[in-house]
Amino acid sequence: MLHGNLSGLKSSQLQALERIGRRRIPGDRVITPELARFLTQLAWEIGRQIGILVDRQGTVKYVIVGDDREIFIPDLSRYPVARGGLKGLRCIHVHLDDTSLTRDDLTDLSLLRFDLMVVICARSDGLPGRVHYAYLLPPNPERKTVETVTVPDIGRLDLNPRLFFPALEEELVGSIGGPAEVQGAEERALLISVSARSRGEIDDSLDELEELARTAGVQVLGREIQRSSHPNPKYMLGEGKLKEVVIEAMRNGAGLLIFDQNLSPGQVRSISTLTEIKVIDRTQLILDIFAKRAHTLDGKVQVELAQLKYLLPHLTGKGTAMSRLMGGIGGRGPGETKLEMDRRRIRDRIARLEKELKGLSRGRMQRRSLRAGAAIPIISIVGYTNAGKSTLLNVLTGSETFTENLLFATLDTATRRLRFPREREVIITDTVGFIRDLPESLFGAFKATLEELEDASLLLHLVDLSQPRFEAQIEAVEKILRELELHEKPKLLVFNKIDRVPPEEVGPLCRRFGAIPISARDRVSLQPLLEELESRFWPRRIDKTD
Repeated sequence: MLHGNLSGLKSSQLQALERIGRRRIPGDRVITPELARFLTQLAWEIGRQIGILVDRQGTVKYVIVGDDREIFIPDLSRYPVARGGLKGLRCIHVHLDDTSLTRDDLTDLSLLRFDLMVVICARSDGLPGRVHYAYLLPPNPERKTVETVTVPDIGRLDLNPRLFFPALEEELVGSIGGPAEVQGAEERALLISVSARSRGEIDDSLDELEELARTAGVQVLGREIQRSSHPNPKYMLGEGKLKEVVIEAMRNGAGLLIFDQNLSPGQVRSISTLTEIKVIDRTQLILDIFAKRAHTLDGKVQVELAQLKYLLPHLTGKGTAMSRLMGGIGGRGPGETKLEMDRRRIRDRIARLEKELKGLSRGRMQRRSLRAGAAIPIISIVGYTNAGKSTLLNVLTGSETFTENLLFATLDTATRRLRFPREREVIITDTVGFIRDLPESLFGAFKATLEELEDASLLLHLVDLSQPRFEAQIEAVEKILRELELHEKPKLLVFNKIDRVPPEEVGPLCRRFGAIPISARDRVSLQPLLEELESRFWPRRIDKTD
């Protein structure tokens, strides 16, 4: 009940503060004149600001003692944001002079989503003076976020909470397109980038992040960019900028902040102290997509392993912002025991998954050895995610591998036979798509799947030519192949989706990169590719039948 700067107070003053916590305010009053007078007189006596947090039933939930300049709001994670994006608590506190609402007051109102922020100014005789209050506004053409009102004395504060708060909530609900519970915490997001790269590079990366979010079923409401060569070690963004972003997210009904850069466990914990909005980074977003898209046993085991390895160092903190990472309440005593139990269970599960993965790897090795024994050439299609690898496999082999215009639409390796004339055939495999800055945890987890590439006779590098950043995507794939020590494998560069590129540009680009142009959906366009593949494995000069 009591919270804040209590040191040095007399027992009688502490008892007076405790009595405040037992007060109950009528439902049609923000605060009674009697309680306001008691607060200002006690605040004047102890020389410190006093505040109370009151729920909609008029119950005083917290009595807060600050210093002569401000109060410090306690952790309110027990009070989640409710319908309309308000917390259901109003903050009332005393200023020891005639100052109005401060910037910190208005920031707390917006960040913590109070129903109302009220300041009662204490006069020199300790009695209540002017009253200032503020409340949140729904998005409006003037882009005004907060309405502030001043009344000359406590007797003229005639705001009725029973009527005002429900009406305010209705306006806020309407402004974000529906009730908060319908919107869902993971359905709307703001994208955030902190980088010293050029604006074009940042926009390209955020375009890709937006596609990842769309794949995960998240609606992107906007972007926030901070140009910095030295990201804030505590918050990634600067603290002031982060508060602005959180306020903007709340105003627009966003329940998720997605960082384009990977966050450290400490940064996630720090951000979670400022907001209840969920916070994830690029790696966790990709992990979430992989978890939804993996269907085979191999894929599921590898994704779960990657998720647990990512989760383990993040397994601290509290609040809804950490709900996807939290495994315990942290701190000491029983909480620490619970946290250690969670960590031990995760380590045990990781050990079991790694053992299972080794068994699956042995099975893959046996299948690969059988294919090698059959002396059938193997072609592995590699490329950036959403380059059209599965579509090409389907058209070449007449199969029905799942395809969709999403990043990482398919994660599980597919193997098919591709027949050529004269009873010739090759095995063709479709691997998981690559992506720039592939998270290390994912790279390790999917290395087993990418073992398929080691036995390939040819790597068919498929590129989406319609992508403005296709050159960067080529380099990203080549970088991953180098990390896998596969860069010396024979490769064939193929430019896909040429139907989306002006015809006069296709020829020069193909000559420049030494690539074969195709449109995977147009079987006729694949003939030059088939001829090239056949000549790679069965050169005409040694064909006795010609």
